[in-house]
Amino acid sequence: MTQRPGIKIKLQLYCADAIAMGPGKADLLDAIAREGSISGAARVMGMSYRRAWLLVDVMNRCWSGPLVETFPGSARGGGAKVSALGEAVLQHYRALQARLAGDTSCDDARALDALLRDAPLERQPE
Repeated sequence: MTQRPGIKIKLQLYCADAIAMGPGKADLLDAIAREGSISGAARVMGMSYRRAWLLVDVMNRCWSGPLVETFPGSARGGGAKVSALGEAVLQHYRALQARLAGDTSCDDARALDALLRDAPLERQPE
């Protein structure tokens, strides 16, 4: 069964020109919470440690406090955890994301859906 096309809303929050939170950064926070480190989160997400660290750095600089707290290496290794602020930001972000994704019953969404093809044409008509 072919699924009817739909609307996908990509929620991004900006801090000047920087993306303070978006779907990828939210996923990274979830992974850090699960894995207990930035490197572990990067590994399970298939990204480099450097890329993950840069994303964390932007998040930590954009909010009223750090979203990720890091712990330097020691005999038992270092790590990272999502701060209480990070958990709150992530919870609000996920709730807003779910609300926007589920709110496609408005007239504009129905109008766009009616105008959208089920699949693209092979080529543009001449």
